Amino acid sequence: MARLIDSPIGTPAPAPALATDRVTPPAPSVIAAAIGLSKIYGTGDATVTALDDVSVEFARGRLTAIMGPSGSGKSTLMHCMAALDSPTSGRVIIDGVDISGLKDSGLTTLRRDRLGFVFQAYNLVPTLTAQENITLPIDIAGATLDRPWFDTVVDTLGIRDRLSHRPSELSGGQQQRVACARALVSRPAIIFADEPTGNLDSRASAEILGFLRRSVDEFGQTIVMVTHDPSAAAFADRVLFLADGRIVDELDDPTADRVLERMRGFELGGRS
Repeated sequence: MARLIDSPIGTPAPAPALATDRVTPPAPSVIAAAIGLSKIYGTGDATVTALDDVSVEFARGRLTAIMGPSGSGKSTLMHCMAALDSPTSGRVIIDGVDISGLKDSGLTTLRRDRLGFVFQAYNLVPTLTAQENITLPIDIAGATLDRPWFDTVVDTLGIRDRLSHRPSELSGGQQQRVACARALVSRPAIIFADEPTGNLDSRASAEILGFLRRSVDEFGQTIVMVTHDPSAAAFADRVLFLADGRIVDELDDPTADRVLERMRGFELGGRS
């Protein structure tokens, strides 16, 4: 299971991979970690601390949900972990690579080869078919498509009969399934999902969350998901709760009722 940590992980060691600074993974079961992560916006009276010295680990082959009130820092944490934003201080380690010192080219390679993304807005290319959207990261990398794995993902998501359709010809749920397939087809080390069901109705939401759960249980995928929905968080192995830029609580084996109870406690000022 993912767990909170209080001290830096590992020591630098040379390696010929994505980064010039590669560190020993914190433990065999840990695939990602934040160490003393802070993110500050603005200066002077306009200073906003979005993340305040956050240290946390994420376990391999687990689904972790991140929750918190608006402005708590949950999306900022995910964006920094996913190399979509740079922290003001601290370190991020993904699959043994300390990404804090990577240049733009290294970050681009990291995102392409090791990370998968599922966003609330789908982010599909409108002029491409569903199949072309799914294989886009592999095509850009000039890599060879693993056809059996592609078939497994497509059939598991139930979108084979939609592969020739463009996004405008797909429902919201179908578009999000295509986005999930795109995230999985390159076998990333970790998938980051930002409110993946935010634009979907309850039925489509349950289908997408069910697939994310299956991808962890059956395929061994690692997923970090930001959500505001207790029902979505109930699909996770663990829930992290943020408030004022800090991790203030966590919950293993969550249910929607238990998550809602914790969230109400924050809203009522029951936790600091």
